[in-house]
Amino acid sequence: MSTKFRNVLRSLAALTLGTTTSLTAHAGFGDLNMTRGVTEISENIYSLHMTIFWWCVAIAFFVFGWMIWSLVAFRHSQGAKPDTQMTHSTKAEIIWTVIPVVILVIMAVPAARSLIAIEDTSNSELSIKVTGYQWKWQYDYLDEKVSFFSTLDRTSNETRQLQSGKDPRAVENYLLDVDKPLVVPEDTKVRLLLTSQDVIHAWWVPAFGLKKDAIPGTVNEMWFKVKTGKTGVYRGQCVELCGRDHGFMPIVVKVVTKDEFKAFVAAQKSAPPASAPAASGAAPTVASAGAGTPPRG
Repeated sequence: MSTKFRNVLRSLAALTLGTTTSLTAHAGFGDLNMTRGVTEISENIYSLHMTIFWWCVAIAFFVFGWMIWSLVAFRHSQGAKPDTQMTHSTKAEIIWTVIPVVILVIMAVPAARSLIAIEDTSNSELSIKVTGYQWKWQYDYLDEKVSFFSTLDRTSNETRQLQSGKDPRAVENYLLDVDKPLVVPEDTKVRLLLTSQDVIHAWWVPAFGLKKDAIPGTVNEMWFKVKTGKTGVYRGQCVELCGRDHGFMPIVVKVVTKDEFKAFVAAQKSAPPASAPAASGAAPTVASAGAGTPPRG
């Protein structure tokens, strides 16, 4: 192996090591990879993602390994000469066509199975209508006759105001907390019926693995089932640009046990009815001062 080629390999190795060290210093592998999630669907999507990821890694090793071996074994310094008499090979064309087709079919089968499962809202145990507003969410528990609005929590709302004098870094879960979270039981298939009262919004909680648009005049469906033992608070946001205060309508889902959910429903039924959403004319904020409202999301 020539000295020049060794130097090239050393440079590539140093560059790779430096890049890997830099990435490790700034984030762990878990921060770079897809979120595993806490629902059946998110677990399914994660498994599919990792399966295809390792397929791609294997293909990359094979292709680049063959390329590097060819460059080293047939380099000019070793006396290699180009083959000027190369002819057509039907067998080679069949091989390099059949192998990718087989790989794609292997990937397509579990992907299609996951897509079908994502759209299957049958046998739901709890149905909740989710309505997007500028800029809040309304949750209607259709089977329980419970309804309320969920808006940005007061502390975040006060802090975000222009010239509030408050430090956002001192606010826990700044812009990611609400006054009333959506409460659902664990180990229960929850169906969401999503729509909007004004412009296009989108309901997204990363830990659930799904996102769906809320469109005026249309009802979209999605479902999730949080696994047993995964109670807790999960946060998300509207991810469809919906106007001036798009960044201030977070989503918070509180997953509780089935007994705690029954107590929550009973408490909501005894509470006074929710009022209609306030007009969209909010106080000026750092993000919104001087900005207009787009006609759609």
